[in-house]
Amino acid sequence: MFAASWLALMPARAQEITKENVDGIVNLRRLETTVACSGAIKPDALPNIRKMGFVSVINLREPAEPGANVEEEGVAAKAAGLRYYSIPFNSNSPDPAAADKFLDAITAKGTEPAFIHCAGGGRAATMWFIKRMVVDHWDAGRAAKEATDLGMNSPKLKQFAIDYVQAHKR
Repeated sequence: MFAASWLALMPARAQEITKENVDGIVNLRRLETTVACSGAIKPDALPNIRKMGFVSVINLREPAEPGANVEEEGVAAKAAGLRYYSIPFNSNSPDPAAADKFLDAITAKGTEPAFIHCAGGGRAATMWFIKRMVVDHWDAGRAAKEATDLGMNSPKLKQFAIDYVQAHKR
């Protein structure tokens, strides 16, 4: 179910989060070169994401969301030389299967540094919150502070993440 490489990972150190303004990207927050979490992006922003040093894009938007452009974004990401993952994640009815897919994607060899996005940035930061606890073995308080700085702002999604982690402890 989960990538076996998780066990070999050492706990990650805290890094500085910066906020950036980039044309075509909403609510960009970047964790040094490891990850960026943002809201909606335009397909024409993908070459700039590549220039920023990212090697993959993980899109958490559902295809039916207004302005999602999931297929167009996938084509543009590949044209820009980026690995692309579409993992629909509904904030109103979060599905643990989406978190499973996200963890498989983020731990796949060659995925980081990853650019993770949704419509506003909250779902992206919540998935990173899960990754920090499950993969990097961070405690909830430390992971929540970082995820909040990255844009996690939904108590419902935070609780979903904590429940997910409790159900997947080894």
